[in-house]
Amino acid sequence: MTTATDLDIPPATDTATLAAAVRVALRRMAKSVTVITALHNGRRYAMAATAVDALSMDPPSMIVSVNRSASLHAPLAAGADFCINVLGAMHEDVSRACGGGASGEDRFATGNWITGPRGLPMLADAQAAFVCHNDVSLGYGTHGLFIGRLVDVRSYGDVDPLVYLDGRYTRLAE
Repeated sequence: MTTATDLDIPPATDTATLAAAVRVALRRMAKSVTVITALHNGRRYAMAATAVDALSMDPPSMIVSVNRSASLHAPLAAGADFCINVLGAMHEDVSRACGGGASGEDRFATGNWITGPRGLPMLADAQAAFVCHNDVSLGYGTHGLFIGRLVDVRSYGDVDPLVYLDGRYTRLAE
């Protein structure tokens, strides 16, 4: 039987050490890359994210985690509805633009963006798009957690998601 002392895990003696160990461990979690979009006071927002997941089927809902320092946080904290666009393998350029390569409205210069339900920016050829009514928000540490009740869902094309693993983009093998 393997014990924790047999593993290559540094002891978490303080918050900084634990946070560093968590970052290393999280690099081992393959995640689909998404772009979360919102419309607030006539302005479009977009942010690449992997901290997105299904929450419940009754009611159908999703949860996203957004750092308080991100430009998207303020609109979501103010109650703006949002769209979760699941990127396909061909959308690496969209992820890079929305992940810091561009800012503000320039994030929408890459990709085929349309106006979706509720006026939300939606990537026309996203693997899937989840349109959410911003139902519940909660602050926790450095992030805001936003629960969206699903109001529309769309799927497009063959399943070929853009995946982020170990600090790089990849795709699923057959």
